[in-house]
Order: sequence, then C-alpha cells, then structure tokens
Amino acid sequence: MKLFIDTANVEHIREMADLGIISGVTTNPTLIAREGRDFNKVIKEITGIIDGPISGEVISLDAEGMVDEGIEIAKMHKNMIVKIPMTEQGIKATKKLTRLGIKTNVTLVFSVNQALLAATAGATYISPFVGRLEDTLHDGIQVVSDIRNMFDIYGFKTQIISASIRTLKQLADSALVGAHIATVPYAVLKKSFTHPLTDKGIETFMSDWEEAFGKK
Repeated sequence: MKLFIDTANVEHIREMADLGIISGVTTNPTLIAREGRDFNKVIKEITGIIDGPISGEVISLDAEGMVDEGIEIAKMHKNMIVKIPMTEQGIKATKKLTRLGIKTNVTLVFSVNQALLAATAGATYISPFVGRLEDTLHDGIQVVSDIRNMFDIYGFKTQIISASIRTLKQLADSALVGAHIATVPYAVLKKSFTHPLTDKGIETFMSDWEEAFGKK
C-alpha cells in the first residue's frame, strides 16, 4: 500500500518527502483555504517536492464547470489528478475527463454502489472516507474492504485511496483490507513512527551499552 499525505502544508510535505515514505499528495478546498495561500502557488511548490500523483479538487457543481476546471488543473503539471465529487454531475464529468485522457480521483465516496459508478465511469482513483463513515457509526474499513472485493471480482483498474484517516488503527486496517493507497494527515504519519515498546527498547539498549562500555 502506498502512502499519500493529505495536506496543503508545504513544509509538512517536504518533511515527509525527505523521509522517503510518501508517494503522492491529496488536497481539497478546505486544506488550501486553511493555509491561506494561492492555490496555483501551493500546487507549484508541491510539484517541486513530490514526483507522484497530486490531487487538486474542482469547486464547480455542474459537469461542464468541473470539466473546464479539470482541464486547467491537468495543465498545471503532468502528475496532477483532478479530484471530482461523487455526484451525478461529478460522474458525468469523470467520464468526459477520462475520454480526454485526464486522470481523476472521485472523492466523498461512502458506499460500494458509489464506488461501482465511479469505476464504471473510468475514475483513476476513488476515495472512500473512512473517518467520516465511522463518525456516523458505520464501519468505514468494511466499506473499503467491500469495494476492494468488488473491484477484484470485476477487474476494475480503479485504485482505492482510503481517505479521512484519523487514527493509527484506521491506517493499519486500511492496509490489511487491501486499500491500494491511504492518504494520511501529517499528525497520523508522525504518530506512526512511535511505539512505547520501541522507546523502551532503545532506552534498555543504551543503558546496557553504557553499563558495559561507558558513555559514548
């Protein structure tokens, strides 16, 4: 499973890229607005850091507007992926963009039925929102698992991006049920490096070394 970082914070992207663990970036209007910066400038900086898929989301609600925006987003860089909302108009736009050879990421997916429609329309990626599903007492990981099973049965090439990841368990479970990608906030990525037993082990090793050989 590949890891993307879900942010528009360029410094966080650079930090994780330097560690060699992320293969792409997802953004959305909320994340861009949170940074208070120009969308085009942020995307340009990101493309200079990550040589992998970068999702930029449309803000139009009609298919024609989404297609027009999608064409402009795709022109920004060879790695740009057009993020499209899972609506009737979004699926219509996805089909048109696919015919133009533009890669898409259908977002705000919450069911197998929605995933089926997006894959049928030719979406390159779909993003089921695990955290938001679990906010409503639904099993988000089970939805990801069911989508993966359905894609495998019918041979869809669409890749699953497990999104809205909020906990270490959601990240681990996404890997275990076969998500192709998980897009993860900076804070969750940082937590993934640590475990109390790792810390305890290092402390024990250092103590044993110093007892035997003295401090370095």
